[in-house]
Amino acid sequence: MQRQTSAYVRRRRSDRGLPPVDETVVSIRRDDRSSYRRGLFITDLAVLAATTAIAQVWHFGFNADVRTNGPLNLSYSAFGATIVAVWWVMLHLFQTRAPKIIGDGADEYRRVARATFLVFGWVAIWSLMFKWDMSRGYLAIAFPLGLVGLLAGRKVWRVWLRNQRRVGNHLSNVLVVGGPRSGQEMALWFNRHRDAGLRVTGVWVPDAHTKNNEWLDVPDQFIPVLGNDRNLFDALNITEADTVIVSDTEHLGHRALRDLTWQLEGLDVDLMVSPNVMDFSGSRIHVRAVAGMPLMHLEQPQYAEAGAWPKAAFDRLFALFAITVFSPLLLSAAAAVKMTSKGPIFYRQRRIGLNGDEFDMLKFRSMRVGADAELAALLAEQGTSDQPLFKVKNDPRLTTVGAFLRRYSIDELPQLFNVLRGDMSVVGPRPQVAAEVEMYDDHAFRRLTVRPGMTGLWQVSGRSDLSWEDAIRLDTYYVENWSLTGDLIILWRTLRAVIGSNGAY
Repeated sequence: MQRQTSAYVRRRRSDRGLPPVDETVVSIRRDDRSSYRRGLFITDLAVLAATTAIAQVWHFGFNADVRTNGPLNLSYSAFGATIVAVWWVMLHLFQTRAPKIIGDGADEYRRVARATFLVFGWVAIWSLMFKWDMSRGYLAIAFPLGLVGLLAGRKVWRVWLRNQRRVGNHLSNVLVVGGPRSGQEMALWFNRHRDAGLRVTGVWVPDAHTKNNEWLDVPDQFIPVLGNDRNLFDALNITEADTVIVSDTEHLGHRALRDLTWQLEGLDVDLMVSPNVMDFSGSRIHVRAVAGMPLMHLEQPQYAEAGAWPKAAFDRLFALFAITVFSPLLLSAAAAVKMTSKGPIFYRQRRIGLNGDEFDMLKFRSMRVGADAELAALLAEQGTSDQPLFKVKNDPRLTTVGAFLRRYSIDELPQLFNVLRGDMSVVGPRPQVAAEVEMYDDHAFRRLTVRPGMTGLWQVSGRSDLSWEDAIRLDTYYVENWSLTGDLIILWRTLRAVIGSNGAY
């Protein structure tokens, strides 16, 4: 949707000698965000209306004559409508539908929760100040149910948006201001992370002359590289960009960056500056001003915290609880393995754990006896004998029961006893065999600074379908940015991945 330029902005642009805004070319923001926000508006309103109606019926039945006691003496239908209106307005005042936060990150959810708690607090204060007697049971149903409903509605919209972005819809076109190399890295990064909703459509190098036929080497995309023979507005027009990312300030300098913000004034174009810092979680990044200069402060890696007592206590309590809950499944799986094939119930394999120490990892046996001796030949047959992650697709060594146990990761459940012994954690990098560890470089060795886990970030991001490089990158990201909240999220994603049996073989 195009934004009308105010007289004030037009006058300021004229005073600075900037060209007038061509609202048919430069203001090219598509109405994708507007339609997405309209969907959130409607969904929020529907959730709140349904919440108050459910709370009233749940607590009072279908009695429409029930009223609050106090100066207003409202019926609960009118009271519910008032709550809906105030709640909906607070969601707007807390900018829960702001374009810069919707669809990605935790800030959207936090703002929804803050607005909800504030409305609940206000209702409680009003009831005390004005002696307005209202049903606590009604409020105890309405507010938790409303918060869950609002968060669920946002999640549904995010899933829809993510699916749309994966097929190329609802993407913002990005003009990268910087060098071709940083532009190419950013283009490849956003291609791998399509969920971010950004697509590089051009690079502008404002301090260099480029050839007319120069473009980035990115598969299946034509991304032109423009030089100083084009101005910013030409670059925006050619690339049809609605977002500008400055990837290399050396091509601008701080004063030229300030001028760039002035040139974009009045345009419906987002401006971002990339610090070229990747694989850091947002909680470790802080921006502060030093002598008037904004600097980015990066916190130390979190792998030391991953070995502290809160994680160890959580691991053992979780393992004990899981063994108790899954004991019928454990016994059934053990019986099935024993009755359907010759050999032991459990398979013990030497794995590399914390600080390179070896331990015996337990699994339900899913292959015929002597399967290890056949691995080298099978890897050579599929052409992966020189690669880490010794996995065989359509493995002929699997037993019938073993294939089922593998598909739903039931064969991994005995590792709960490894967790109880302290050899493993519930969440962490996957423990690997010595032959795989021998292929580590210095970067990969950071996986060994925390206890290995039954599940981890790379398992829930694709499991065996991921490349070795992606697996190492995800595991080192986990090590560097560990948090207990992150572990809980990975456990939830593990449950979804196991149910869907994605990437399991």
